[in-house]
Amino acid sequence: MASPSRQNFAEECEAAINRQINVELEASYAYLAFATYFGQDTVALPHAEKFFLKQSHEEREHAEKLAKYQNLRGGRVVYQDIHKPTKTVFASLRDAMETALAMEKAVNESLLQLHALALHNK
Repeated sequence: MASPSRQNFAEECEAAINRQINVELEASYAYLAFATYFGQDTVALPHAEKFFLKQSHEEREHAEKLAKYQNLRGGRVVYQDIHKPTKTVFASLRDAMETALAMEKAVNESLLQLHALALHNK
């Protein structure tokens, strides 16, 4: 059933927002794994743990904001499977930061694609 509040909201934009929600949640999940790794007694880098935990919360907030926007526009949030992080053990803090940077670039690229799609459907 179509929402009465839905207006000028392309289905492909709705689907893209759902994909972006999943991207953000996967990043949050990965950062949580990073934090857990650095919190282990054998690694014990509490500031790194705190940093990555903060990043995890930030990514989840992004997903929540997108879900709220989806509802505001009359769309429906469709959650997808969240894949486990591909890397959960690090050679060093630098290794983790490089992995995080690559992930942030991928998240940003996904956002840029979402933006381009939104402009196309304006």
